[in-house]
Amino acid sequence: MNSKLRGQTPGDTAMSIAGLGPHGERAVPADQIQFTEADAVVARTRRFSVAVVLHTTTSDWSKQELAGIAATLGLYSAALVEVVDCDFDVELQVAALARLAHEPVDAVISIPIGNSRVAAAHRALTESGRKLVLLDNAPTGMLPGADYVSVVSTDNFGLGQSCAAMLSTHIPRDGAAGILGYGIDFFATHEREIAFRKWMGHHRPDVTLVRERFSELEGAGPAALAMVEKTPGLAGIFAVWDVPAMMALRVLAQNGIDIPLTTVDLGNEVALDMARQGMIKGIGAQLPYDQGSAAARVTLSALLGLPVSPWVALAGLEVTAFNVVEAYQVIWHLPAPRAIIDAMRILVATKGNSD
Repeated sequence: MNSKLRGQTPGDTAMSIAGLGPHGERAVPADQIQFTEADAVVARTRRFSVAVVLHTTTSDWSKQELAGIAATLGLYSAALVEVVDCDFDVELQVAALARLAHEPVDAVISIPIGNSRVAAAHRALTESGRKLVLLDNAPTGMLPGADYVSVVSTDNFGLGQSCAAMLSTHIPRDGAAGILGYGIDFFATHEREIAFRKWMGHHRPDVTLVRERFSELEGAGPAALAMVEKTPGLAGIFAVWDVPAMMALRVLAQNGIDIPLTTVDLGNEVALDMARQGMIKGIGAQLPYDQGSAAARVTLSALLGLPVSPWVALAGLEVTAFNVVEAYQVIWHLPAPRAIIDAMRILVATKGNSD
């Protein structure tokens, strides 16, 4: 991980890939997955059809992921014929995969909800002859090449390290930090938590770590509040992604608690809170549009019979209030919202006056 030059430009805060894949694989960087012109011609001629199965379609991450998938498939005349929102419901995902195994689709891109409970449904989809590309997580017992093509993911281990480093600056000597973890067996969030713990253990062994977990999103706020109440003097919290981070923030604020938080994913709410110098102090940002584009290229590669790495990864970005506007442009492929730009200007002016 690049641990220097924090809070400057996105280029300065790009991270190298630190983690390994679900089976210990070394990553192939996503930008290495490219087509020759001849491959592109064949793909456009065959006009593949692809379905996507997501844990949710309502988050900022999911919207950008889908945009990257759809745009890239379209470049090669492949149709995105269905998007399934599983609403974090295992049974909904199992039913959707069982149905898609009998639908006229060539491939499915899926983000498994958990591990063992969805493994059989994913394996059955591959056995039906469809190509299966996974996002972030490989279900228990499933192997690349046999049960799925590849896992395409941001380097979640690197994101956890980044969040630990950014939160560390807010934790006093011999202080305590909390981890707001996901109570579902999920590779991506576990990697973030493991990396956070390892970074703190190596760089800040003086810090006491405590943890609360949530299994449903609605439980994130109460879990954060319980952590603060159980640990007097808790100096900061790492939440494993932005949606539960904002849920925690709102409950803490309602109870008069102001505590530094770091999290993963540059969603609109966390970006605005950070720009306004709220509780969010740093974000380990994924590039979901680029991940979606990479997943589409991996899927088309598999359908064309080209060799594909079992783990394709993207590095993340460290984002603070001082580079949030530029990072937003890189991640969202859009100008930052006016509210974020205005907050950034106030922050820069305030800093300039204090220097």
